[in-house]
Amino acid sequence: MRQKLPGNSLVEFCALFGVSRQAYYLAHHKASQTSIAHMVVLTLVGEFRATIPMLGTRKLLFLLIPEMKKHDIKMGRDLLYDLLRFHGLLIRRRKQTVKTTDSHHWLRKYPNLTTHLILSAPEQLWVSDITYIRTSEGFSYLSLITDAYSRKIVGYALHPSLEAIGCIAALEMAIESRKRKSPFILIHHSDRGIQYCSQNYTAMLNDDRIAISMTQSGSPYENALAERVNGIIKNEFFPKKVYQNHKEAKKGIAITVRHYNEKRPHASLDYFTPDQAHEMSGEISKRWKHYPYRKKGKEEEHVNI
Repeated sequence: MRQKLPGNSLVEFCALFGVSRQAYYLAHHKASQTSIAHMVVLTLVGEFRATIPMLGTRKLLFLLIPEMKKHDIKMGRDLLYDLLRFHGLLIRRRKQTVKTTDSHHWLRKYPNLTTHLILSAPEQLWVSDITYIRTSEGFSYLSLITDAYSRKIVGYALHPSLEAIGCIAALEMAIESRKRKSPFILIHHSDRGIQYCSQNYTAMLNDDRIAISMTQSGSPYENALAERVNGIIKNEFFPKKVYQNHKEAKKGIAITVRHYNEKRPHASLDYFTPDQAHEMSGEISKRWKHYPYRKKGKEEEHVNI
């Protein structure tokens, strides 16, 4: 709707700034269109973040592009970043504070088999890790097994303690979902936690002819992918979430894992979802980029995944 100025006020106003009336109306119309476009984009952002609350700007833009085309909206990464910042919608990363790994034990530890490993298909390398989930009754512990090629979570279990039972349940799920059997070689990689070194856990791996690989130095970089997936599940899907109890958390995790596998695009997978990548083979292009003007630790610390 055009804003009208009384009498000759519009003529005088335009003359004051050295513009024509047509230019004034064109600028006003463009501003209105921009405002509407921003409202549409913010609405779409809200819809995507309803299932992945902490989805970063680059992945948001990838999901937004086809929707914006339907509305004839043109918006690049920088403009989207500024729009989200203006409305306080940029994400902030949180650090974990609970220790879930105890590698000081007498059980057998295995060598790292993943050095210089090049993946060409799913079910060549699984990576495992444990993270914690907050509930009003205390902590529950989430065991995840992720396919390193597709980033798909192939096994998971939430257990009220750090006993090996939770890891074993996740491994059972992963083995049940496995499609490529012998003679294909599958490696299971984890840290040296007592859960993964336990006799029951290693026996399951040996029975299914899965090679056992473990970190050597205790550095998180030796199992970076597993730790990153843990971070995504916790920090993008339910940031600061505190469930009422373990039962509620278990239901929430099942929904989160499904959304992660089916809906979340990965820059390291050419923006395919894990489910899509799990049906592929061969090299998958990566869309890793670095934006130096963004300050790490304050707003949107982007990690390449």
